[in-house]
Amino acid sequence: MQGNEQQAYDRGITIFSPDGRLYQVEYAREAVKRGTPSVGIRTADGVVLAADRHARSPLIERDSIEKIHEIDDHVGVASAGHVADARQLIDVARRQAQVNRLRYDEPASVEALTKEVTDYIQQYTQTGGARPFGVALLVAGIENGEPRLFETDPSGTPYEWQAVAIGGSREDIQTFLEDEYKEEMDLEAGIELALRALASINEDGLDATGVDIATIDVESEQFSTLPEDEVTDRLAEFELGGEE
Repeated sequence: MQGNEQQAYDRGITIFSPDGRLYQVEYAREAVKRGTPSVGIRTADGVVLAADRHARSPLIERDSIEKIHEIDDHVGVASAGHVADARQLIDVARRQAQVNRLRYDEPASVEALTKEVTDYIQQYTQTGGARPFGVALLVAGIENGEPRLFETDPSGTPYEWQAVAIGGSREDIQTFLEDEYKEEMDLEAGIELALRALASINEDGLDATGVDIATIDVESEQFSTLPEDEVTDRLAEFELGGEE
């Protein structure tokens, strides 16, 4: 009988374990850890998003691997975990951003947008017949002239960060960021830190085709991605590229 009870709260998203845990949410966090890492850096000049998008086969078209997405002119998202789950949440964020523009004729608050997404995520932690989203997101943007950077968790909890990593090897990358991050750094220094953070767990160095970088700067408040040739130049400049 005891075994059946344990099986119930282990598999059921709506049932707490005797020590107050939701195992399905914790399993969703494990799914995030199996994804390739993404990094967010908040600087005085804007926010940087960087993501590892290595293909599991040389036959896969690189452009079909999407890790960083534009939500609105001033907001971008990087993901780690189940890609299909990320796409669903990105659609939620994009719809909410457009609703805000149509209803209030102004760009959506980054914090409010993040909380709309996490409210949606949270519903799937207490609904029978559903499962939590096996993905974490980094939501970055400019709000009232200030850079903001948030993380979403499979539990539906938002966290605001100065610098953060999600996905595989998060602990190692986070330790690197805690040692190297400086609050006064500019956007270019943020790009370098993001690349160095991803390279810190890759003994073979980074390849420009396997890295996505996007920025949202305070001056223009525009989301933009770095072309592959610029990523290549920066990897060479910072001596982070793999051996030919």
